[in-house]
Amino acid sequence: MNAKAEKLNVLITGATGGMGFESLKQLLEETEKLNLIILARDSGKNHALLKNYEGREGLTIKWGDLLNYPDVLECVRQADIVLHIAAFVSPAADYYPKKAMQNNYGSTRNLINAIKESGRADRTRFVYIGTVAETGDRMPPIHWGRVGDPIKPSMFDYYAVSKIAAERLVIESGLKYWVSLRQTGIIGKAMAGIMDAIMFHNCLDNVLEYVSDRDSGRAMKNLCKFEAEGTLDASFWGHIYNIGGGESCRVSTYEMYQRLYGDIGFTDLSKIVDPKWYATRNFHGHFYLDSDKLENYLHFRSDSMEYFYDAYKKNLGATVTVSKILCKIPGGQKLMGSIMKKMFLKQALTEHGTVRFIREHVEDHIDAYWGSEKAWEEIPDNINDMKHFTDWDKVIRLDHGYDEEKPETELSLSDMKGAARFRGGVCLSEQMETGNWRNKLKFRCAFGHEFEASPRLILEGGHWCPECERRSWNYGRRAKVDPFFAQVWNPLHGPEELREYPKEVSELDV
Repeated sequence: MNAKAEKLNVLITGATGGMGFESLKQLLEETEKLNLIILARDSGKNHALLKNYEGREGLTIKWGDLLNYPDVLECVRQADIVLHIAAFVSPAADYYPKKAMQNNYGSTRNLINAIKESGRADRTRFVYIGTVAETGDRMPPIHWGRVGDPIKPSMFDYYAVSKIAAERLVIESGLKYWVSLRQTGIIGKAMAGIMDAIMFHNCLDNVLEYVSDRDSGRAMKNLCKFEAEGTLDASFWGHIYNIGGGESCRVSTYEMYQRLYGDIGFTDLSKIVDPKWYATRNFHGHFYLDSDKLENYLHFRSDSMEYFYDAYKKNLGATVTVSKILCKIPGGQKLMGSIMKKMFLKQALTEHGTVRFIREHVEDHIDAYWGSEKAWEEIPDNINDMKHFTDWDKVIRLDHGYDEEKPETELSLSDMKGAARFRGGVCLSEQMETGNWRNKLKFRCAFGHEFEASPRLILEGGHWCPECERRSWNYGRRAKVDPFFAQVWNPLHGPEELREYPKEVSELDV
């Protein structure tokens, strides 16, 4: 898209959410170049949030629903860029799997169909926000990852399941200009205020390369701004990227707790953190080998983990001062810790709480989050007795099953057949246009399911058989026949771990 005098029309979904609202605020700085349209649900909460923005020059607020196709079509008809930020996220998605699929997959389908019906499939830029949860549990020693690694949502993570289905739809949509940006954990006020059982799913030795809500908003602003100016390189489109804050935003959960609780006076984590309340696997997160790619296009990074630590203390308010004073008094850390642990235990005993799983012997969840009840019993009672992983700089780079040094224009049928074999399957197609990453080929997975998929979806996206993905989490058996997938399963699980976890919902139910 060349630089031009008229403004670009930008449709923003999810403008009343965390990342979406930050994006809206920053995009309003660019109304000389952009006309903004937001589609928001007609609720009291949203009206209150947007009250000060109604009538703002360069902004049109449409009240409606992403699941109501006429509302979507009306907003999309003139959109030059669609920023699809809206999502039904965790932890809410964990409680309502069907609603997660309806919202996350259904909204994406409506937007793509509306772009096509509007005759803009070769013009509109579609920006889809995916998630790091698509690649699931990447505990040490495989804690470094990149786009193209196996898609592997954690067990019971229906947010990830719904976003994977939607991303597949985007990549295979046939739109000329699309991009999938896999969002990481967003640090800021919202994360600082989370009080839900999900906090105990995040393993103590898990890692994430976080990004701030402000930097996420800046990424959206710069994407639209650079596109309007004609300075966003055309090579940006048609790819998948990881959104990450870079080195200053990489941290383990244990290191984060050391800092957070240290800032409120705790010198001994055993007074406030019970390691037996925490899962030892089956969450999501890894450090990125490739997040600089997006930064090089959008130049959005400015915040470090300090931004989150400040937000956390601000959320606690006067409690910070009280805790610091109390923790200096003999026995104060034990007293303050017991007060906070009672509050935490209340969450750990809820429906999705780890303590409830153990006390009520919820076998499938125990297997998923610890491996076995015996493995849970072996966790030390005192966090100071735990041996934490420390070799964070060691990188195990996964093999994607084809020559990544070869230029994209030289990708051949032979490459795809080899990649399929490495995934335990077969490429059934006998013809392929060399260098064509968009057109679908025919494949069969190790379990006999036949499907069609593009090289872009498989090689760059890390996706594979849609039938296997929608039926269940069948990772132990898959790892035995799929060397590509085995790279993210075998280092963290024993060969006897073959439990299959059926899924409650798939995109076919929407």
